[in-house]
Amino acid sequence: MVKKLAVLILTFNEEKNIDECVQSVKFADEIILIDSGSTDQTCEIAEKLGAKFIYHPMDGGFAGQRNFALKETEAEWVLFLDADERITPELALEIKNVVEKDEQFAYEILRYNHVLGQPMNYGSFRPDFSLRLYPRTCITWSGLVHEKAQVSLPKRKLNNKMLHYTYSDWESYFTKFNKYTRLMAEKMIEEGKQATMFDIVLRPLWGFFRVYILQSGWRDGKLGFIMAIFHAYYTVVKYVKMYDWQENE
Repeated sequence: MVKKLAVLILTFNEEKNIDECVQSVKFADEIILIDSGSTDQTCEIAEKLGAKFIYHPMDGGFAGQRNFALKETEAEWVLFLDADERITPELALEIKNVVEKDEQFAYEILRYNHVLGQPMNYGSFRPDFSLRLYPRTCITWSGLVHEKAQVSLPKRKLNNKMLHYTYSDWESYFTKFNKYTRLMAEKMIEEGKQATMFDIVLRPLWGFFRVYILQSGWRDGKLGFIMAIFHAYYTVVKYVKMYDWQENE
């Protein structure tokens, strides 16, 4: 029996990205957008390209959105993709081959990150493997932010890459920066963690050293330095938001 593949994409105001994203996965049997309330043209663009658009509020975090998406298809295989990601033609062929063989593994895909148009090879944006392709019934998600895939199958790595065009401008960077620092602070508070002055002062310094020196962020030039500084700042803000919540509890 021929197995089907559904591509699942979480969206919110992604009119700048969704066209190229959907075009890169036209090989799939089904493309489904789970949208948390876009006010731009995301829906219209996606539907013109043949994608299915479903509204679902972000009341369970990113993991909740992904678990909801899994219920919206009956395809045997699913591929999760972000709106600012693209599947290369070589990777598309490899994915199709995996689905046709129907071997029961969960597959990681190597993601190459572009920040403000620049390919990043080191630091916090260096190429990374992400678990994205699996039989639908063998995957669940957990976590409010930086959600994790829980799979009941052994893992394999695909050979070809996907592209990630994150942060097209500084405004989008700082919008996500504020959102993610808040979500991370909330997550750590829910886990019973406490923020101290040690966290606020020393953890950012270690974060910069790890990203810029140990992970060779300096080799990405000026942008590598800037992103290492912002990684440290992200750590400061995350713990300051936790600390503020503790003081005003």
